[in-house]
Amino acid sequence: MTRKFIPCIYLYQEKAVKDFTDFTVIHEDPVAQARLYSEKNSDELIVFDLSAPGDDTAHDKALDIIKDICASVEVDVIGSGNIKRMEDVKKLLYAGCKKVILDYSLESNVEVTEEVSLKFGKDKMIAMVNSAEMLTVHQGRLEQFVSSILVQDSHIISSNHIQLDLPYIVMLSEAPLAKIIELLSKDTVYGITGNIMNDNIDNILSLKELCMENGIPVETLEPKINWSELKKNSDGMVPVIVQDYITNEVLMLAYMNEEAYLQTMKTGKMNYYSRSRNELWLKGETSGHYQYVKSLTADCDLDTILAKVSQVGVACHTGARSCFFREIVQKEYETTENPLKVFEDVLNVIKDRKIHPKEGSYTNYLFDKGIDKILKKLGEEATEIVIAAKNPNSNEVKYEISDFLYHMMVLMVEKDVTWEEITKELANR
Repeated sequence: MTRKFIPCIYLYQEKAVKDFTDFTVIHEDPVAQARLYSEKNSDELIVFDLSAPGDDTAHDKALDIIKDICASVEVDVIGSGNIKRMEDVKKLLYAGCKKVILDYSLESNVEVTEEVSLKFGKDKMIAMVNSAEMLTVHQGRLEQFVSSILVQDSHIISSNHIQLDLPYIVMLSEAPLAKIIELLSKDTVYGITGNIMNDNIDNILSLKELCMENGIPVETLEPKINWSELKKNSDGMVPVIVQDYITNEVLMLAYMNEEAYLQTMKTGKMNYYSRSRNELWLKGETSGHYQYVKSLTADCDLDTILAKVSQVGVACHTGARSCFFREIVQKEYETTENPLKVFEDVLNVIKDRKIHPKEGSYTNYLFDKGIDKILKKLGEEATEIVIAAKNPNSNEVKYEISDFLYHMMVLMVEKDVTWEEITKELANR
């Protein structure tokens, strides 16, 4: 079981605050704070919604921020707070959280455990406890319905009370380095969270190295092909072709030496060797346009690496999405379109119509008439699909679905919704 370093964000009144009881603002923008934690080699991120119980407006705003955080970071987000019923757990999961924490100091969270575990899966449930007695009282429920336990007091896991056969996350506000290593050396502990991680966010790589020195497994990439097995060019380097892992768009070409290769494995972010500057180069270190590794594959001759990455921002120093944009020659040809690219292209045309209206444009007519007209047309097209589906000729269904999708995209532009958000939402379900 690899050990994880898990910073957390305490979300209160749309700000990141110090902790559960100290509402001192430490960052005005929780999403930016979350991105920083993600960039600094954390393994997961916990977000606590501290909005007051019963304040639905504040809770809804917190959920919107949590959704933005989930869309902005490369690590799994764990959500917690304001859980009273199954619907509240569903909202956190649909916002993009991979897991949800149930606070066992609240009876409502205890009562909902079985229902949400059976509905969404035990693997998505974490119980937060603040005493060893809680482990004893709720032993049966915890063992059956949650995947791990977050303890708010490190003494709980070393007490004489019952120990459950579940992995523990330990919350610490502060502790000496030796204490962190001692806890992580325990077989039952799989993560450290709390302000101890927030305050040491710049030291996570050093902590991981110290763990490895002590034989404690941590989250790193384990290459199946060693650097020595790759065939290098005359400069002792290997070229790397970089693709977007979703669209397969080729983003750039760069080179790795051994140090860059090893740093990429250690950090999970693409590192290269700059031949012009003669130095190691972490992509995004100055621009913030990091490339998070999704896969690395060597070609048949072991002399080239194909990297599929999650690209933050743009890949090219010119500000272009891809470095490959200078056309040399273009021959007309037909191709089977990538469905998502078709949707993106149509959506971009609709966006452009809204920004740059065109006389006689039906799209601009809809925007000018406003949301009620758009919704009316969407409803009409949905009805047309139902009618067409009763016809034995399937072509009519295709035509009506296409009309519906067009009007739906007009609505998406009107409400500032992207296809990426839609596809992520579907993937989360």
